[in-house]
Parts: sequence; structure tokens; C-alpha cells
Amino acid sequence: MADQATVAAEVHQTSTGIENTKLGMWVFLGSECLLFGALISVFLLYRNHALGGARLHDVYDIPFTSVSSFVLLMSSLTMVLALAAIQRGDQHRLRTWLLATALLGMTFISGQIYEFTIFVHKGFTVHSSVAGASFYILTSFHGAHVTVGILMLLSLFGMSTRGLLPKERATAVEYIGLYWHFVDIVWIVIFTLVYLIPAPK
Repeated sequence: MADQATVAAEVHQTSTGIENTKLGMWVFLGSECLLFGALISVFLLYRNHALGGARLHDVYDIPFTSVSSFVLLMSSLTMVLALAAIQRGDQHRLRTWLLATALLGMTFISGQIYEFTIFVHKGFTVHSSVAGASFYILTSFHGAHVTVGILMLLSLFGMSTRGLLPKERATAVEYIGLYWHFVDIVWIVIFTLVYLIPAPK
């Protein structure tokens, strides 16, 4: 009961009835949408200026990136299961799903690094063209966001193992979940616009 009273005392709501922390998270994600919107727009503007006239779709490995994208999307499911677990007070399953989400995120990052290596061998580097620079900046920014998310997930895992993440603090997992779902949605947009839709000739 003392823990519940402490958590209740820490919850502050705005005039909209939304907790300050949750509102802050939504404002942060809104600003991130503007950032990624700008980066995607720059890439779309310059994607034809690459590899001395060669098309970027001749460099992409769509099947590999599709599998990598599927792995990241599956991590959204495990994140949902982690939130459901803590809401039930099931610490064992919470840790299982948090670790699974982090591992799926690591798999995605590993795939992205491998993909970058292949691109470099094909001559598509950050210095090869404006399109190359905009592509690597966009995808690297997203990769950095995924990496931050992985670190937050591992922090939640560590808190759970030390008994610092009781059922009453399920909102902490919810907020990290919002961030994780955001980076997944951003990747869907990037994958669709950057990889799947060819540049006009």
C-alpha cells in the first residue's frame, strides 16, 4: 500500500487529464516526427544524385532489408507483451519480453551495419554523393534512436531484476513502449519511401 501511495503522489496530471510525463513523451515524439520528416524530405530531394547517375535501387538488397524490417516490427509485439506482463504483476514474463525486444532491436542494428558494409563495397558511401550523405544521415539517426531504445529496455530489465519495477510502476514500461513503437513506425515510413518506392527517372 505504501508503494501505491508513493506512486500516486508522484503522478501529476495536466488540465487535459493526461499525466505530465506522458504528455512530455508525446511532445517529444512530436518533435521527433518533425526531425525525421525533415531528414526524409532531404533524402527524397537528392536521391537521384547518386553514384554518377546509377539508381539507388540497383544498390539496395530489398529481400534482406525486408527481413530486417520484419524483425524490428516483431519487437513491437514483444514490447506489448512486456507491458501486459507488468500490468499483471508477472515479473518473469516482463523480463523475458523486455530482453526479447532488446535482442530483436540488436538484430535489426546488426543487419543495418551489415547492409552498410555491403553498400560501401558497392561504392555507395557517405562521400560518394549528396544522396549517399542524406541516406546515411537518415538511417544512422534512426539506428541511433533504436540503440537508445535498446539501452532503455536493458535498464528496465535491470530494474526488474533488482525489484525496482513493481506493478505500480507499469507506466515506466508504457512510456518506453511508446518510444519503441515510434521508432518502429518511423522505420516503416523510411522503408517504404526510401527502399520500396523507386526514384522517378
